[in-house]
Amino acid sequence: MKAPAEAGVFFISGVKIPGRPCYNDRHDYIVKEVMPVRKFFSYYAPYKLLFFTDFFSAVLVGLLELAFPLIVNLFIDELLPSGNWRWIIFAAAGLLLIYAFNTFMQFIVTYWGHMLGTNIERDIRNDLYGHIQRLSYRFFDNTKTGKLLTRLTNDLMNVGEMAHHGPEDLFIAVMTLLGAFGIMLSIHPELAVISFIIVPFILIIAIYFNKKMTVAFRELFSRVSDFNHMIEDKIGGIRLVQAYANEEREMDNFKRLNEAFRATKLKAYKIMAFNNSSTYMLMRLVTVFILIAGAYYTMQGELTFGEFAAFILISNILFKPLEKINAVIELYPNGIAGFKHFTEILREVPDVEEHEDAVELRNVKGHIEYEDVTFGYENKHVLENISLTIRPGETVAFVGPSGAGKTTLASLLPRFYDVTGGRIKIDGTDIRDYTLSSLRQNIGTVQQDVFLFSGTLRDNVAYGRPDATDAEVYAALEKAQLKSLVDGYSRGLDTVVGERGVKLSGGQKQRISIARMFLKNPPILILDEATSALDTATELEIQKALNRLSEGRTTLVIAHRLATIKNADRIMVVNQDGIAESGTHEELVNINDGHYRALHDAQYRFS
Repeated sequence: MKAPAEAGVFFISGVKIPGRPCYNDRHDYIVKEVMPVRKFFSYYAPYKLLFFTDFFSAVLVGLLELAFPLIVNLFIDELLPSGNWRWIIFAAAGLLLIYAFNTFMQFIVTYWGHMLGTNIERDIRNDLYGHIQRLSYRFFDNTKTGKLLTRLTNDLMNVGEMAHHGPEDLFIAVMTLLGAFGIMLSIHPELAVISFIIVPFILIIAIYFNKKMTVAFRELFSRVSDFNHMIEDKIGGIRLVQAYANEEREMDNFKRLNEAFRATKLKAYKIMAFNNSSTYMLMRLVTVFILIAGAYYTMQGELTFGEFAAFILISNILFKPLEKINAVIELYPNGIAGFKHFTEILREVPDVEEHEDAVELRNVKGHIEYEDVTFGYENKHVLENISLTIRPGETVAFVGPSGAGKTTLASLLPRFYDVTGGRIKIDGTDIRDYTLSSLRQNIGTVQQDVFLFSGTLRDNVAYGRPDATDAEVYAALEKAQLKSLVDGYSRGLDTVVGERGVKLSGGQKQRISIARMFLKNPPILILDEATSALDTATELEIQKALNRLSEGRTTLVIAHRLATIKNADRIMVVNQDGIAESGTHEELVNINDGHYRALHDAQYRFS
């Protein structure tokens, strides 16, 4: 596999190769260039029979194409002079049978070949999506959604095309090229050699433009990623755009990015056009030369009329593999760029992984211990040396200013992120010693930012328990004060909520999230501003339900409104220095000049 031409110098074993990308060392080169090739060909393994059937059929098609000029030669030099119509009709019938068989082979090559490419594309997409599912929150914090969409769709479609056409077309093209040249040599060696001289020049032109196209298509794929991200971002936020009357501004931004996308695409197509037109002109020059030289040799008696006609037909067959090689070289930058993007994501290692000997978390009591926990995002420390113990069945609330680390404390428990120092234990065992799935199945989380899928009410409520019955879903909705809403819809649980729940109010979406938790019924609960989007009356009802659900369960509550956590067993006041205060509501509110007292007075000053 050729490395794309980019600025810089390629280093390996102390040798400099201009026009190649820079690599840190031999290992870096192997990881970025050699391993993707091995990985790519490994996807052919499950489809060996399909590959060889398609490959063998393509070989037959190529060989039968080579036979046609020889049959024409036979017609002109042998059958026509004889005037034997029986043999002419017999030969024509034989030719028709060959064409019929070749048609069947063409069908196999076209359909089964694309089936091979599509199967490989599907397998690569499954692997990529599965790997993305395993990546940690930190990866998604730093990666655009539009980029991932491009990697999963456009890039892999190009890989699928390369998987089908790449190895097969290249081999068949070389085989046909050599076969055609061999037949031309058998007809007239001198004319064959002179005609074949043009082939290296065509290949040199193709390789030259391939290097340029590789760079151009890399830039194009980068533009596609940016374009997809912008569309996903702006259409997702169209209500905000319209609310601020920013349609014209966003249209200008769209036009600018669209124009950049167009310019990059035209740049790639210009290179492709130069390549195709240059190759076409060289091949047609050869055709003109063969006509003139062939006519001369025919007049000199060195070629028969049949051999002359066969030579012209063979020369056209000679050009077909050159065009195919050219097409493969054009396909290569797209496919290999897409596959390299795929391997780049595969090289992303999840920050959060489970040990090989991780055990299932079962029979949870809910005893939680934070021991000298330290954590930070990138270079920013959020938590440092935090230690606390939460007893089984205890409800502990965390309050404090925004950015102090309350949500982070809770996010570390289900291992959305891993601690950078210290450890967290559940029932005496480090949470890193549990399997991720069993750990998260035993923790229910209602987050401040509610996400709903674009399916039905049933799909969204039962997301944590897909096997739940309708009766269980209704029971969860009733506890979340949503049953009357569902009963008001003609389609009931089959009501579609729209993309991200757009057909529901903020409070309704949050209550669906709460209903999910009621249905999941986990032993450990995390309520991150779980009632923040509710009106006062509904909040009181939900709070009662949450209090009932919390009984006998270990519950972590993050809240800004102190009224919602008055009845917590303990309240932790978290600030930039860590846990500043701890106690019940009554204890903390009576501490003069205390942090909790200040928060309490600020909220109730005007009540």
